[in-house]
Amino acid sequence: MTAQQTGGSSAHRAIEAVWRIESARLIAGLARITGDIGTAEELAQDALVAALEQWPHSGVPQNAGAWLMTVGKRRAADLFRRNRRFEQRREDLGALVAAQRDDDVSDADDDVGDDLLRLIFIACHPVLSTDARVALTLRLLGGLSTEDIARAFFVPVSTIAQRIVRAKRTLAAANVPFELPHGDDRAARLSSVLEVIYLIFNEGYSASAGDDVLRPELCEDALRLGRILAELVPKEPEVHGLVALMELQASRLRARIDSSGDAVRLMEQDRGRWDQLLIRRGLAALERAQRCAHRRGDGLGPYALQGAIAACHGRARRAEETDWQRIVALYDALAALTPSPVVELNRAVAVAMAFGAAAGLQVAEGLRDEPTLQRYYLLPAVRGDLLERLGRRGDARVEFERAAALTENSKERDLLLRRAAVCGARESSQAN
Repeated sequence: MTAQQTGGSSAHRAIEAVWRIESARLIAGLARITGDIGTAEELAQDALVAALEQWPHSGVPQNAGAWLMTVGKRRAADLFRRNRRFEQRREDLGALVAAQRDDDVSDADDDVGDDLLRLIFIACHPVLSTDARVALTLRLLGGLSTEDIARAFFVPVSTIAQRIVRAKRTLAAANVPFELPHGDDRAARLSSVLEVIYLIFNEGYSASAGDDVLRPELCEDALRLGRILAELVPKEPEVHGLVALMELQASRLRARIDSSGDAVRLMEQDRGRWDQLLIRRGLAALERAQRCAHRRGDGLGPYALQGAIAACHGRARRAEETDWQRIVALYDALAALTPSPVVELNRAVAVAMAFGAAAGLQVAEGLRDEPTLQRYYLLPAVRGDLLERLGRRGDARVEFERAAALTENSKERDLLLRRAAVCGARESSQAN
């Protein structure tokens, strides 16, 4: 490889890194100017093409984000001229008309924080389906390509492309303005934003399908979005609660799989492999959530309560030091606030750890006829675990096999079938 090729390759890697970091700010700033997300993304892509053409020869600018914004704004000015709409946007674009040198990387917009916040609220607008919100958020704010998103969720590229196109059209048809919502509308939209980030993280933390237990890159994307949001709306306790939950959960990622890539259950994990920096960050975020809630005179919300549950695990240096009675109390509070069968199933596990497998199984038994859990593999998986602990290995084997048939993740399926086989072998040895 020649020196020129090596330099070009290095520049392309730098461009990819810059794009991942700066694309959301770039699209947000251009969307404020153009008033249209689709147009803003096209202009941002034009700026990226310009970087790909110039940076391998000229080098990566010191302030690469501002360089991209300058190019994007110039393209916007050209677009408005061509559409004969420039006079209508003169006030916004006047500063852009003047000739600028390519290396003019004058200050980034003072409004970048507001622009990002607007973009987050628009990408997660409730007028869009959940799938569309996830795809658009990862595209605009995660810096992922359509191919990356399709690969992450095991769907065809064309499906993701259609979701993104439809999402942009839906926003345009609904005349969603590029502005921050207020009052009750803001609260409702914030809930949608948090839900999308939470869904992205969960898919990374426990992959619903495929051959991998984890998809760490999705966890990283969700964490980055959560941290940005926490900086933009620092007085919202639930934002800090979600960040706390994700930081604390992410601290276990290295310990969640073994050398073969198989899942390792929480109580069997090597806690020496837990990331102590992420734990400290998570506990700090939880404290911020608690302070914000206290100032408002409110109790902890659902994400903060889940963060508090994760903190109980994070603080325990050994599995046997886990404060399971506190976890049960926190699940009681969560169930009272947002009752759901999944919360109740998690509470069953906590009850079993705090008060014995029989007590936990009693809670789980009450969920057997719950319609929303009929295809949820974790219900029979939990029942199998509790039945095994009670010595009912034949019943446990049946539940593990049922759970294995329901999951679409091959690693989880293999683990469940191994546990079923162990129960079957022990049952046979006892019979003999």
